[in-house]
Amino acid sequence: MIKALIIEDEPLARDELSYLLKRSNKMEIVGECDCLETALEYIDNLEIDVIFLDIELGEENGMNLAERLNLKENGNAPEIVFATAYDEYALQAFNVNALDYLLKPFEEERINQTIIKLVNKRERKRNEGQGNKLTNSPIHKNKLAISTNEKIKIIDVDSIVYISVQNGKTLLVTDEEEMNVTFTLSQLEQKLINSPIMRVHRSYLINKERICEIEPWFNSTYLLCLNNGEKVPLSRNYTKEIKQLFGF
Repeated sequence: MIKALIIEDEPLARDELSYLLKRSNKMEIVGECDCLETALEYIDNLEIDVIFLDIELGEENGMNLAERLNLKENGNAPEIVFATAYDEYALQAFNVNALDYLLKPFEEERINQTIIKLVNKRERKRNEGQGNKLTNSPIHKNKLAISTNEKIKIIDVDSIVYISVQNGKTLLVTDEEEMNVTFTLSQLEQKLINSPIMRVHRSYLINKERICEIEPWFNSTYLLCLNNGEKVPLSRNYTKEIKQLFGF
């Protein structure tokens, strides 16, 4: 189990986040608090793997705690995941090596993606500690085995343009063909964790190498124009990652 500390001064948001984390069956909430003073006591006295940290904590700023933890030299500082209503701190968050940046209101699927990151990073650390070069990706030489209704196909990961959920079915689109596959979108995301494929929407994974234009859409969201002529929505929760990737 991954041991988590939640630092959030809004009781309803704190309860919601705790509930969604526990639903994954991979997280153990070892503490909840609403201020930095109490948080430091938890950090000094408990084994904590990750801190879910709000930024605006009354008159305090959670970024101060993140910066302090980022200065630890022993490599044992907990991971930081910001959980906030403010998207303007995203760049600053990654400057302090935050693992992820969640926006309120929380979405269970988005939180599950964060948990996948935590699980995979912990596994990488474990493998590094054992002195081997294993990875968590099932990709072998940039190939991926895909189960369709008829057969198992081996495809080049680089040929994937996007993967989506349509009418309850998972559609995988490559340069050559479109196919319905038996994996869920979340399963494919985990399989492709070390590849150019990334989540941009609850219903879409895309190959970031295939983005040729980014169009403003509505409510501060965007459309990603792919080099096969199709356009994919970019949800607000993933905008920060695309902005960081392309520097705009």
